[in-house]
Amino acid sequence: MEIRALAHEMMPEIIEFRRDLHRHPEASLQEFRTTDRIAEELDKLGVSYRRLDPTGIIAEVKGAKPGKTVALRGDIDALSITEKTGLPFASENEGLMHACGHDSHAAMLLGAVKLINRVKDSFAGTVRFIFQPAEEIGEGAKLAIRQGALEGVDSIFGIHIAAQEPIGLISGKAGPSAAATDQFKITVKGSACHGAMPQTGVDAVVAGSALVMNLQTMVSREFAPVDPLVVTVGSFHSGTRWNIVAGEAVLEGTIRSFSREVHNALPGVVTRIAEETAATFRAQAEVEYHSITEVLISDPKMTDLAFGAANKVCDPSLVQRIDRLQMGGEDFAEYTAHAKAAFFTLGAGGEAPQHSDHFMIDESAFEIGIALYAQVALDALAD
Repeated sequence: MEIRALAHEMMPEIIEFRRDLHRHPEASLQEFRTTDRIAEELDKLGVSYRRLDPTGIIAEVKGAKPGKTVALRGDIDALSITEKTGLPFASENEGLMHACGHDSHAAMLLGAVKLINRVKDSFAGTVRFIFQPAEEIGEGAKLAIRQGALEGVDSIFGIHIAAQEPIGLISGKAGPSAAATDQFKITVKGSACHGAMPQTGVDAVVAGSALVMNLQTMVSREFAPVDPLVVTVGSFHSGTRWNIVAGEAVLEGTIRSFSREVHNALPGVVTRIAEETAATFRAQAEVEYHSITEVLISDPKMTDLAFGAANKVCDPSLVQRIDRLQMGGEDFAEYTAHAKAAFFTLGAGGEAPQHSDHFMIDESAFEIGIALYAQVALDALAD
């Protein structure tokens, strides 16, 4: 059974499917047409599936005998970007674009469904395919898990297209790779007064400014130096007039971390620093803290298994282990907190980066992506 050859056979139909999705991008949790199109293709194959609420699909192909259950995930949502690529299949939905490659992920995962369904008599176990919505807002994986995506799953694997990387280059690493992504909003409440008589009020600007600096001490003094941490205050709004002491300030920002222990501790630490810093200046602080994604941690054994699968479906020179960490978030991380998992990137060429209005990729990379999805599933079932 030559997995790569089977993947090659279906490339024209997979490219056509991907271009259809690219023409009709949909925002997170609004992927209704995308879900319908995936369902249409599954119906043609006679593959069983169920819809997630409100969007997304979980499909399954069962082998000849009972066995393990291995899951494969591909996300399906687009971004709020106006496309400027000039492609003949460019977005027809104004203000929306598949600028991160999720149309490619959905297409490659559909290719894996077709391939696995074709060889289902040759393996024992079940392959589950998660066409996941809402990755861009960090809600889709959580939604899928709540609706049973990981029930009975022994392991799960994911692939993400990597623009600007050599076509077909498969990269991955065991352990943490993508940061936990958090968002915070801190409202500092003081008391407005005349700028010439600051002692009669409580200056929210001064308290907020001190808070910007004190939050950075988390990196240098609150957590171990070996635990990477980024604290960014991206927005600071306060005041209405040049000669008035501001009575309120609002700070918003993000924190990125690579340790689950640190990630779990962050809300309490931020709240303490905010409240106590504000109190120093006779002000008050209210904290809103949201965890968007977990830290993505690939299981060492599953990572090795996936590297083995990659070496079977492409030239080993295109398979690389990396050491670098990325501070960007990826909600596949939610699966890694509940099941043995591994996550890889697949180079697809192109000059523009992800999330660019000129984002373009080389579709020839899909053949390797389809083959890798299928091979890693089959190898995990047989492991």
